[in-house]
Amino acid sequence: MQDFGAYDYIVVGAGSAGCVLANRLSADPSNRVLVLEAGGPDRWIWFHIPVGYLFAIGNPRADWLFSTAPEAGLGGRAIPYPRGRVIGGSSAINAMIYMRGQAADYDGWRQLGLPGWGWDDVLPFFLKHEDHADPPNAFHRAGGEWRVEHPRIRWELLDAVRDAAAEAGIPKIPDFNTGDNEGSSYFQVNQKRGRRWSAARGFLKPALKRPNLRLETGLHVERVEIEDGRAVAVVFSRGGEIFRASASGEVLLSAGAIGSPVLLEASGIGDGERLAAAGQSVRHHSPGIGANLQDHLQIRPVYRVSGVRSLNTDYANLVRRAWMGVEYALFRTGPLTMAPSQVGAFAKSSPDYATANLEFHFQPLSLDKWGDGLHPFGAFTASVCNLRPSSRGSVHRGPDGKPDIRPNYLATEEDRRVAVDSLKLARRIAAMPALHRYRPVEHSPGPAVASDAELLDAAGRLATTIFHPTGTAAMGPDHSANAVLDERLRVRGLRGLRVVDASAMPRITSGNTNSPTIMIAEKGAAMILEDARR
Repeated sequence: MQDFGAYDYIVVGAGSAGCVLANRLSADPSNRVLVLEAGGPDRWIWFHIPVGYLFAIGNPRADWLFSTAPEAGLGGRAIPYPRGRVIGGSSAINAMIYMRGQAADYDGWRQLGLPGWGWDDVLPFFLKHEDHADPPNAFHRAGGEWRVEHPRIRWELLDAVRDAAAEAGIPKIPDFNTGDNEGSSYFQVNQKRGRRWSAARGFLKPALKRPNLRLETGLHVERVEIEDGRAVAVVFSRGGEIFRASASGEVLLSAGAIGSPVLLEASGIGDGERLAAAGQSVRHHSPGIGANLQDHLQIRPVYRVSGVRSLNTDYANLVRRAWMGVEYALFRTGPLTMAPSQVGAFAKSSPDYATANLEFHFQPLSLDKWGDGLHPFGAFTASVCNLRPSSRGSVHRGPDGKPDIRPNYLATEEDRRVAVDSLKLARRIAAMPALHRYRPVEHSPGPAVASDAELLDAAGRLATTIFHPTGTAAMGPDHSANAVLDERLRVRGLRGLRVVDASAMPRITSGNTNSPTIMIAEKGAAMILEDARR
């Protein structure tokens, strides 16, 4: 084993959270910071052109190509589970949607017994790094590292969908990020002048010029070493060689909601019975590690339309397809700047909910699944997900060392009811007068699917992840037996070890999870530096 040196902080993972930690912790030149990333650099054009997600997801150059175990709620299907394999992590291949969630999400965390995590507590950390294209106001700031802009393309079809949503009772609102996102709007996106703005571009790369920050890529972290109840080193391999880097301050796991619990278990930290059964030595018993997996399951009904442009029809037209490239090269506008979804709508599946519990991602395109070609007809997709699923899954280290991902979708009666109600609401929107001129016809699941039982079966056949895994090393109060972390993101019962990524969420946020993860890292960095001064 080769000595890789001593550092104050070792950050495992240069994804969304790790990039923020690298930037903030290395701002003090006296801190020696090492960042270890399993993926590679982002020197590929499709990491930067927004529509590149079509080529990145499912490509081993960009995606770890994880898959779930067969899911009973999805008819026994095992589904792909994309995760970014590059600096910037999944922010380099995701939908680029800037979304904070609802004030009630964070107030709920505080009410669980996590002081400092209410909406009023976390909003300043969202604002600290924001660089919004709009003039500053109570909810937005300029000058930070995390660029937020408005889409650089509009579709007549999506404007009509938004009108139809209003007719169905979902009002138009200007901004999803004020604490109450109920309504419809165009999504704000993490882009800068028509290029993807990943966490690596915003936070990591500008900091790499600092001599006290070291980034290493293309490696595999084997374990965190624990001595006398303290994390003291990280062991990693690369090119057949084994290295040991020691940490005099803290080891910070930011490998994501899939990677972080697997690495903890590889280090002998987890449920003692599970580790022992797998032949793993137990360094620290923490039964909640790998449990509490929450994800947003998207159901993707498709509606054929006529008499209006969609990406399907534009792509099928050779002249328009050629113009897409020209328009992007000359103006940085047009379809190549598209996020997967441009218009969103947040709504309640029933009056039983105090805040919106559904999120629609409306797309002027359709396909059978990501990675397949577009359908040869005009269409839009009304992708819809349950924002606060009650089902809980797990992520554990499998016998081969790879993640064993079991989301356990649609396991509760409530989640099954919401799935059916969400498809009914999609049909209501599609039937509104604002869309009549385009003659929408349901392509999938199809009008023959009518009963609740048939709709539930269709949901299981159509649904897939929308890439928001959270909660697998969750924060919790002192009295919670399964709380992995305390409110300062420290692994309970150990010193010098924190988990700073989406794993820490006790409950999933009501919307896209990338920017909440970045907020967690911003707040986490502030707590780490504060604790170091004590």
